[in-house]
Amino acid sequence: MIQKRKRFDKQFKIAAAKTVLNGEVKVVDLAKELDIKDATLRRWAQEYEEMGEAAFPGNGSPKLNKDYEIVKLRKKVEELEFENEMLKKFRAFLSQDHA
Repeated sequence: MIQKRKRFDKQFKIAAAKTVLNGEVKVVDLAKELDIKDATLRRWAQEYEEMGEAAFPGNGSPKLNKDYEIVKLRKKVEELEFENEMLKKFRAFLSQDHA
């Protein structure tokens, strides 16, 4: 059986991290309640403590977003280079016609 990876939004992670940092509940107990690993919860708390509201950017996978952006930009460059070549050929064609 394949288990799908859980994703949590920024607000959820911040709320969980604040709860850990306030010491309201033991990390182990909160992790069981939220059905996540206690190491994950500790990491969220550490990241929130270090970065504050800037923690947890994007939608949880910033590396994927960055890679996607690179692929998108490369595709755009290819399209623009193709258009540029077509325009050069068209210009050469028009020059031959008028010569």
